[in-house]
This record gives sequence, structure tokens and C-alpha cells, in this order.
Amino acid sequence: MKILINQTPHELPNGATVADAITTVAARPPFAVAVNTVFVPNTRYAEHMLLADDRVEIISPVTGG
Repeated sequence: MKILINQTPHELPNGATVADAITTVAARPPFAVAVNTVFVPNTRYAEHMLLADDRVEIISPVTGG
């Protein structure tokens, strides 16, 4: 199925989870994840199923001033 991860198209197998999306882009902590603009707690990454055309945002904190 096709999904967007940080606005870039990716192909993931049916039944993929947020954890699979994180692995696909090799995200390194710390980060937060939203699916279709809804925050997903890190305790649910492995169980939150993705659907075709979902928009996943993996957001890293920005430091500085």
C-alpha cells in the first residue's frame, strides 16, 4: 500500500504499523509521530495499523534559539 512519510511516498505491505513506517525511514529518537495529524503515543507504534494513503509525520525536536 502507498503511504506518505514526511510527505514522501513509500510502499509498505498491507498490515504495516507505525513501527514499520519508522523502520522504513530509519528514524532515530527522539521523535514524535502523527498519523493523519493525530498524535500516536510511542506505546502504540507496534499496534497502530496504517491504511493506504495515510499521512505519517515523524517529527524530531528542534533546539536552538
